[in-house]
Order: sequence, then structure tokens, then C-alpha cells
Amino acid sequence: MRKIYHLSTAFDIAKKISFQKGKSYSRFIVNLSIAATAISVAAIILTLSVVNGFQESIADKVYQFWGHIRIASVNGSSIDSSVNSSFFLNDQVESITPLKNQSGVISYKQDIEGVIAKGVPLTSKIPFLIKGRSLASSKDSNQNEVIISAQLASKLNVPLDSNIRLYFLNTDKVEQRKMKVVGIYHSGIEEYDRQFVIVDLTTLQKINQQNQGFDAYSVYLKKGAPIDLINDQFQNKIPTSWVATPIKDYFPQIFDWINVQTVNKNVTIIILLIIAIVNLLTCLFILMLERVNMIGTLTAMGASNAFIRQIFLYQASFICWIGIGIGVILGVGLSTAQLYFEFIQLDESAYFIKTLPIQMNGIEILSVVFGTAFISYASFLLPTFWIKKIAPAQAIKFD
Repeated sequence: MRKIYHLSTAFDIAKKISFQKGKSYSRFIVNLSIAATAISVAAIILTLSVVNGFQESIADKVYQFWGHIRIASVNGSSIDSSVNSSFFLNDQVESITPLKNQSGVISYKQDIEGVIAKGVPLTSKIPFLIKGRSLASSKDSNQNEVIISAQLASKLNVPLDSNIRLYFLNTDKVEQRKMKVVGIYHSGIEEYDRQFVIVDLTTLQKINQQNQGFDAYSVYLKKGAPIDLINDQFQNKIPTSWVATPIKDYFPQIFDWINVQTVNKNVTIIILLIIAIVNLLTCLFILMLERVNMIGTLTAMGASNAFIRQIFLYQASFICWIGIGIGVILGVGLSTAQLYFEFIQLDESAYFIKTLPIQMNGIEILSVVFGTAFISYASFLLPTFWIKKIAPAQAIKFD
């Protein structure tokens, strides 16, 4: 009796039973498994893209407003602007901005609201500016400029280019300043929009004549810079009376919420992978049960268990790679569509952003592809060990 041993024959048999024309239960099971694999892969890619987008977008908003690292005095006293700041020399640093905050009250017509004035140099870039312009020096020393949030502007009915008054408590007296609203910003983070107005740093220094310094340095790093590493480098260079702190430590509630998304992402991916594995195992068992007659016939003709196992592994490969391919196209396609067309909108008061953010990572997508393939092949091997338990005589009679 002539034995079947060519690998190409195993491939041809697998292809024939997987994609045979006409209605077939095997074909239905194969198509169903391909669809399930594709949906799992697409869902994983979408999950990664969305969670990465959330984490990047929200963290970036905080960093734009406050910088990546804050350097302040250990005891909370002001920093003298005359101190040498050569320790900031670093190729990962984009800019350094002196910062001073002071509580006050904003007044427009009959309305008032408690605010915090954030004092920055005139040269500073104002983040999230949606109307008007940045701060500029005024020829009129009595006419200072201010940028307020869209939330405050709406609440107090303050139009652009109108004049408001800011009141500050200075030791035992109240200082007031007439200011022109030259810009309106909108960060989407309610905690900031509700409280902060932006003014020239020198305005706050003039109000506190006995304190001409500032509260802290805000250090803005280049994209992708290692924040914790650079923070440690600064801590080793700055005076012992100062402390360098990553901005995430100032706003732990926001960054803890961001980190929770990583846990949600991992749980979702694990559940999707379990579903995919169970689906593939079930599929292969069903396909093998349906082909018991074929297994018995091939065994009777002299085919080895390894050869028959190869047939089903080829069949599993078709399911695996076609499903992964379709899943990648779906996942990347839907992510790209959301990235460019922004058709999914969010409640900004709950999520800090208006549009569902997307950030695709090529390395992560490749990891999904090869990780799914590895897990699939590992799962496929389990049912094939059942082949050696099939007796040819019984299998041929099996119906």
C-alpha cells in the first residue's frame, strides 16, 4: 500500500475541505470562525487605539496647562528670579516658564466669581486659546490684560475685548486691577476652566511688592521625553532648598483615572483572547468530528497521525491568518475613520474631551497579529492529539 507523505498533499486536502464550493457545514464553520477571529482582532486593535488616545489626550492637556515638571521651594516660599538656573540645560527641555498663582475675585457688571489668577511671562504660549490673542505688553500701565475661560465668559456674560476687574487680597488690604479680556481659552477640564484666569506675571508681582519672586518653574519637555528620569536629574542639580516634582504628582486624581484605563484595557484584551481561543478550539473539534470518516480512510491508506494533524493545522492556519488579516483591516480602518472624521462624540464634562481620541501604535498592532497567531497555533495543537485515538475500522463506519 502506497503511503501519503507529501506536505503539499496535506495542504491541498486542507484547502479543499475548507473552501469547497456549494453549501457545506464545514464551510459554514470555517467562515464563522474566521469572522469570530476577525472581530476579536479588530476589537483588540480598537481597544488599544482608544485607550492610548484617551491616555495621551488627557495627559497632554494637563501637561500643556502646567508643564511636565514643577520646580518649587521646599518650604513653599517664593523663588528669587535672580538665582542662576543653569541646571535647566537639557536637550529634552522645550521651555521653562516661571509661574505664580494668586486667589482673587473677578467682577463684571453685577456678577462676581472666585478665581485663581495664573501669572505667566508675556512670552509664554497660551494653551487652548479659542478666541482672541495671547497677552501683550500694554502702553497704558493701568490697563492690564487677562485671558479667561469660555466657561467663565459664559457664566458672567463677559464678551471678548470687554473690561473686567480683578480683586486680590494683599496682606491687610484689597488690591484691584482693571483688565481687558483679550483672549478666551477652553481646556475641557472643568477644574481648570472653572477657576483659572491667565494674567501677566509682572501684574501679580506688582500687587505683591514685598514679594517680587514667583511660586515655581514649569518645565515643558519635548514629546516622548522620560519625565521621571529628567525629574531625577533636575533634583540632583537644583539647590537643596528646592524640589522637583512630576506634574502627575500634583494631580493624582486625573492620572490615577488615566492609569485605570490601562487595567480596563488589559481586562478587555484578555476576555477577547479567551473568547477567540474557545471559538477556535470548538471550531477545530467540530471540523475533526465531521471528518472522522476521512481520518479513518487516510489512516487505513497508511497516512500517519502527523500527516493528518498537518491537514487540520493547515485548515486552522487558513482560519487564523484570514481572520487576523480581516481583523487588522477592520480595526485599523475604523480607527483611521474615527481619527480623520471624528464621528463619535463624547460628553466633555465627563471625559475632558469632545471627540473619541485615537492613537495607533504600529508595534502594538504587530504584537496583536503575532500574539494572536501564537495563541491560536498553541490552541490548535490540543484537538489534533485526539486523532491518534481514532481507530480506522470504527472511523470508516462512523456516520
